[in-house]
Amino acid sequence: MEREIIFLVEEAAEGGYQARAIGEDIFTEADTFKELKRMVQDAVQCHFETQEKPPLIRLHIVKDEVITA
Repeated sequence: MEREIIFLVEEAAEGGYQARAIGEDIFTEADTFKELKRMVQDAVQCHFETQEKPPLIRLHIVKDEVITA
């Protein structure tokens, strides 16, 4: 089984997106989802040595929605 790193992605209150890795100390943010994907790839590249870097990145998008009862 290939290793992967999972990021929780949320819309930021002030606009844009935030991504936080599960189990690693990696956090990044961007104005657009497309830009966020590039920022996540760059953050993973910087965080891990080449031989330790997971080959897959999973983005788990979390969306909070509040509705009236």
